[in-house]
Amino acid sequence: MEKRYRHELKHHINYADFLTIRMRMRAIMTPDPHAIDGKYHIRSLYFDTPYDKALKDKINGVDMREKFRIRFYNLDPSFIHLEKKSKRKGLGTKYSAELTPEEALKIVSNDTGWMRDDERDLIQELYLKMNYQSLRAKTIVDYIREPFIYAPGNVRVTLDYDLRTGMAGTDFLNPECITVPVRDAPIILEVKWDEYLPGIIKDAVQLGNVRSNAFSKYAVCRAYGL
Repeated sequence: MEKRYRHELKHHINYADFLTIRMRMRAIMTPDPHAIDGKYHIRSLYFDTPYDKALKDKINGVDMREKFRIRFYNLDPSFIHLEKKSKRKGLGTKYSAELTPEEALKIVSNDTGWMRDDERDLIQELYLKMNYQSLRAKTIVDYIREPFIYAPGNVRVTLDYDLRTGMAGTDFLNPECITVPVRDAPIILEVKWDEYLPGIIKDAVQLGNVRSNAFSKYAVCRAYGL
């Protein structure tokens, strides 16, 4: 399951900056082919231990940390992924395994017996952590993403907004499940790349005095459920 770690930068931006960055990205980058009219809805269900290890590691800036989530797009349950995001020395990587709706619901309900002998490494890893660390589903995170890609450097730029939380709810496959807007949530500009960030992209995401900020959608949404 070894994967390459990528550089990641996040910026809090205002609506005027959002319009500026969107215009620049449309001029020099390619919209993600999976987007519909340039954007898509993301719903994630995040997992944590009874002692909120993932949440506390993020808040405390632990150098090596990880978090598990189940994610799907545009409320379409035909394409669901289990994902593990890992951070190490400021770099990030992601592991992924496709799930059926039935498998996803079993995981959420803590029905783990089938996972033990599953051929997918990530499923087996989650099985161990659900059974030996008591990892459990914690909260739904909803938002809208406008994604752009640039082949040199394998660059991905995203604009995320309209953040909503399911608080303590975990009924994430239900299109009618209630989520509430996160008050004062910023628009997030995120830039990811491999070995190098091309100058044209680096220049395009510059916004005066805007600096890189640590921001966790999971942490912010959990704050509404504690």
